[in-house]
Amino acid sequence: MKILSKTLEYVKKKSNLIEVFGLGYVGFPLATRLASSGLNVRGIDINENRIKRLNENQLMDSEIYLREQFLKSKEQKKLEILAKTTKTDLPKVGIICVPTPIPNKNIDSAVFVISAIENFLESSKEGDIVILESSVEVGTTDRIQKIIEKRGFKVGINYGLCFCPERIDPANKEWGIENITRVIYCSDNNTFDIAKQIYQHVNNANLIRVESPKVAEIVKSFENAFRLVNISLVNELAVLCDKLGVNVNSVIKAASTKPFGFLAHYPGAGAGGHCIPKDPRFLLESARKNDFKFSIIENALITNLQMPLYITNSIEKSLELMKLKKSVIVCGLAYKANVEDMRDSPSFKIINEFKKRNFKVFGYDPFFNIHFLDKYLIENNLSETNLEILKELDDKSLKDVSCLCIVQHHDQMKKRLKEIYDESLVPFIYDCQSKLTKNPVSKTVLDFLGN
Repeated sequence: MKILSKTLEYVKKKSNLIEVFGLGYVGFPLATRLASSGLNVRGIDINENRIKRLNENQLMDSEIYLREQFLKSKEQKKLEILAKTTKTDLPKVGIICVPTPIPNKNIDSAVFVISAIENFLESSKEGDIVILESSVEVGTTDRIQKIIEKRGFKVGINYGLCFCPERIDPANKEWGIENITRVIYCSDNNTFDIAKQIYQHVNNANLIRVESPKVAEIVKSFENAFRLVNISLVNELAVLCDKLGVNVNSVIKAASTKPFGFLAHYPGAGAGGHCIPKDPRFLLESARKNDFKFSIIENALITNLQMPLYITNSIEKSLELMKLKKSVIVCGLAYKANVEDMRDSPSFKIINEFKKRNFKVFGYDPFFNIHFLDKYLIENNLSETNLEILKELDDKSLKDVSCLCIVQHHDQMKKRLKEIYDESLVPFIYDCQSKLTKNPVSKTVLDFLGN
């Protein structure tokens, strides 16, 4: 315990070293924020292209807001971008923010986490600490403890271990990294004090400590399971409202007047991204291993996968009734509005369904930046997607296209989408999020999910 007390003194003086593993949407802002607060930070990533562009100061759209802090931290030698950990005499804190794949029988969902831990341990020593932020299956923190102790350390005595799952909602203007409460498990009191010192520079050390790593692991998966179940519930309601000829948004608006026991969710093409469709599967895997069927989550996942199929069927049927050819632009490819992240986006599931039916398919998203094509191909699984990406939604691109399928409404597209509808530049628009306002003057047929 004495060695961890000594580490705490180093952390208080900002004279320790922090290594952030994984510089994606979680690790990059964390590393930049810590470095800009005066801490010594190394950002570590195995993606050579990412390392190269960050060392060349090339930031993605979602990273631009941190440009000033990022450049200043590098200039002041507070932030280094590396491919691997290196030795130091200073106490080290390793923060693991690497992605985790969807768990199944053939893939260990902790494979990248374990790799990052082993990388950190190559140059680790007594008094060091590991903080895991990646979303993981229940029991992973215990696995990490065993790996650490196989190196001769004693967790909670001369080595610290925490699990503090990330809570990031990209493009959320109200809740950011700096004001979101965090749940944390710590192996001992000294390590908790060290974590508070570090997260003082992240969210004012607004940490809720829980008694075991499994509690924290379940909390993270349950949070996203809650979102998945409610999104799937409202999407099934939207399908029913379609069949009944009722506007689902009118139903939600009226239900929202209840001051208790109701939380509004809105229909769309399905939940995407790297968290909501994946993290609940960690609970499913734990249930499977304990001979339990978590049917609510299973059914929610099924509903989520069915939404792109339902939307494709609806559009195909409408085009047949209107006697229009099978040509469509899928617009807003990201998994949510105002972000560039396209991982597991329902838009690509819709595109694949159209391709199966011999549609001519185009894709458009203002965030689809050809300079970062490697990111889309490697991280967003776009390599097998066969479609033509439009650079603009100009009149030429819209010519001879029967349908505009809007999956996400990015702010920078609002004016153009309204113009396309108001000026009747396409025969048919299918708005998955019901954001467009009906215009009786327009000759374009406008259909909503759940209308």
